[in-house]
Amino acid sequence: MKSMDKIVSLCKRRGYLFQSSEIYGGIQGFWDYGPLGVELKRNLKDAWWHDMIGGHNELIQPQTAPSTFEMVGLDSTIIMHPQVWKCSGHYDLFHDHMVDCRESKKRYRFDQIRGRWVEYQDKKVFVTTLAEAEQELDEVRRRGMKFFKLRNKDADKIAVGNESLTLDKLDSTVDVLAPDAKSLDTLTEPREFNLMFKTTLGALGGADDTTFLRPETAQGIFVNFKNVLDSSRISLPFGIGQVGKSFRNEITPRNFTFRSREFEQMEIEFFCHPDQSQEWYRYWRDRRLEWYKSLGLSDESLIMREHHQEELAHYSVGTADIEYAFPFLPEGEYGELEGIAHRGDFDLRSHMEGKLDPSTRPMQVELGEDGKPKYRGSGRDLTYRDEATNEKFVPHVVEPSAGADRAVLAFLCEAFTEDEAPDENGKLQSRTVMKLHPRLAPIKAAVFPLVKKDGMPEVAHEIYGELKRHMNVFYDEKGAVGRRYRRQDEAGTPYCITVDTETLTDKTVTIRDRDTLEQSRVKIDDVVAELQSRINA
Repeated sequence: MKSMDKIVSLCKRRGYLFQSSEIYGGIQGFWDYGPLGVELKRNLKDAWWHDMIGGHNELIQPQTAPSTFEMVGLDSTIIMHPQVWKCSGHYDLFHDHMVDCRESKKRYRFDQIRGRWVEYQDKKVFVTTLAEAEQELDEVRRRGMKFFKLRNKDADKIAVGNESLTLDKLDSTVDVLAPDAKSLDTLTEPREFNLMFKTTLGALGGADDTTFLRPETAQGIFVNFKNVLDSSRISLPFGIGQVGKSFRNEITPRNFTFRSREFEQMEIEFFCHPDQSQEWYRYWRDRRLEWYKSLGLSDESLIMREHHQEELAHYSVGTADIEYAFPFLPEGEYGELEGIAHRGDFDLRSHMEGKLDPSTRPMQVELGEDGKPKYRGSGRDLTYRDEATNEKFVPHVVEPSAGADRAVLAFLCEAFTEDEAPDENGKLQSRTVMKLHPRLAPIKAAVFPLVKKDGMPEVAHEIYGELKRHMNVFYDEKGAVGRRYRRQDEAGTPYCITVDTETLTDKTVTIRDRDTLEQSRVKIDDVVAELQSRINA
């Protein structure tokens, strides 16, 4: 199993990710993307935008769409009218369950407290820990021994359960040792904690000026449904895509960038006729899974998991999660990478009617003097009229919602590889290599002169300058060429171009492939076309 510690170390060493505000001790749940990280994330978003929006008709085989369709884009604001969050249900229903530890005074998300049973003599205790998966067993054993006041020589006297469990899966009457506690049963009863970040508009800062940072990008699409429909003259079925920041006040952000308080989403709201919505749900579910595979995530690391009926959100007709085997999870477990939800007509109807589904809590929507919803959008007609049949209906929505940060993390974990490669003398040496898909790689190629003399740097600079017009490339002339290869392998650069003595006579260069280590001679005039062909293959 890959080591998460090694992946995190490489990310900082090579400039993929840094802890936010690190020089002040950092701030939990926030991360900065370094020079390589920002390029990787941008490449990922560009690939998503092209494959799902701009080039949506270039189908990822073998998926076949139920019919032709259109896709457009949107960029809505992070701060919206607070009534949006009332009508969407976020104000009343968007919460996690949290517990507090009366001893340590720390707060935890209830469903993330994980541990194992520890038994000594006739006493059985559920010992929890916040350790990463690979250290969990050892940490539970250490804490169990400490609780029972045992020495190392008595380690064989306690029994530690084989199964790792979350606290929400256990009966509330069991004896629990909280993650940072020394005594049993110090956790409070779970209670709701709203995940939206509050902020204030304007200078007065009164209760009426309270609003929220958006917890998702989807509502910006729903409230603009009519605007997009009327201005672009598209017809059903069609999708609106958006990439943007969202904010959730997570109780316990953890596992590197997997659960953060500020994150970026790549979402599509696909509007279609109710009679065709199940077909479109299956189409987008399968297409999105194929997309991750096409960019390098392996079949072994990915699963598609349909939600059971009791898991479904109150608005959902059906939901499937694309999940990835992140290294920080116990073996055999997967973490959500993307959710594809069949939302029915819930969202548009909620903004039309200004209330939730009758099965949920009633909502108080601000009304005008005439007794109708005061604000445009709440109470506005968001139905669709088919010009061919004159049928009028509220469209159903299928929502593929991906996290850009989680996707970056998954591709980093998948790419991280430790193997052996020959050095310049032909001797095998261990190496760390990031086997990122060329479309995603931050640097597409590195250009090296073999030595810093005989005109090689001048030729290398010319090649570098020409390539720079077409893609992100790197120039390096410092150190032995083998060490330069190793640096680029760690950075994830798929191709290295070396100018050597042959270049000066036959105008060819060596292109080295990061993954296969194969080297081939290519004419200088053909280098740009050759790299573009390989990257887009």
